[in-house]
Amino acid sequence: MLGYIARRLLALIPLLLIITFVVFAMTLLIPGDPAIEIAGGLHARPEDVARVRHELHFDRSMPVRYGFWLDDAVHGDLGQSYLHNSDVAAEIRRRFPVTLSMALGALVITILIGVPAGIIAGTRPGSVRDRTTTLGSSVGIAMPDFWVAMVLIVIFAVRLQLLPAQGYVPPNVSVWQWMRHLALPWIAMGFAGAASFARQLRGSLIDTLEQDYVRTAEAKGASRRRVVFKHALKNAAFIPVTVLGLQFAYMLGGTVVLENIFSLNGVGRYFYQALIEKDIPVIQGVTLFVALTFVLINLGIDIAYGYLNPKVRLS
Repeated sequence: MLGYIARRLLALIPLLLIITFVVFAMTLLIPGDPAIEIAGGLHARPEDVARVRHELHFDRSMPVRYGFWLDDAVHGDLGQSYLHNSDVAAEIRRRFPVTLSMALGALVITILIGVPAGIIAGTRPGSVRDRTTTLGSSVGIAMPDFWVAMVLIVIFAVRLQLLPAQGYVPPNVSVWQWMRHLALPWIAMGFAGAASFARQLRGSLIDTLEQDYVRTAEAKGASRRRVVFKHALKNAAFIPVTVLGLQFAYMLGGTVVLENIFSLNGVGRYFYQALIEKDIPVIQGVTLFVALTFVLINLGIDIAYGYLNPKVRLS
């Protein structure tokens, strides 16, 4: 298993280099000259603009600029915000607990709803509960999370006044208030994730229950419950594990809209503000951070595959 993990880690090196180059190159396509904005906007003197361009290496070739940026990024330096003069890496570290809290809570909602729903539908294909679960998952997948968020705000925050619609309270201050302020974002993010996960688990479980070893276990007198939870569920988990991992990656990287709806100062809102202000170091830093998060989560999925299926470790 350790050799398999080592091989996967070595395979990440060229991938990470490609990711860093793409992240850096894409930001060069953003219209406008940041040096002009930093030097004072439209009224900036040409000599000031030239000085800023030299300080930021804008007067160098793209490969040289990429080399400077990559060297800083490897050492954990993602640069300074052009407009706010704040350290990008420090801002991401400060805001990441908010985004992580949203994603972890939504992941729990996904598992709590998706696993039972997938098992209920997958063990009785064609039944009323199967058709009901399939219909519910289709509706959940079709509804955008921002629309679900606004509906939840209207019902639970405006009309019933049971939960707050904005703000964030750290768990070290009050766990109860932390949960109350994030309950609506959790449900809004986790609803579609649970629907997708339930559908994938249903399909995978149906296929697994038709395998010969499952029929053999049933013929030997094993109960349906034992067959499902001891034999079938583990082997049916490959595709759902992938879906769950990708859902978690999406939750971490796709909080831009929801963080703005619920006024949460997470990484997503930080990225949104940088896009509006064309703050290139922030855009580069957050994009790189999210890309690395996807890569690490995919690595975790590969390791989970290797654990669930020994054949994968030998491939």
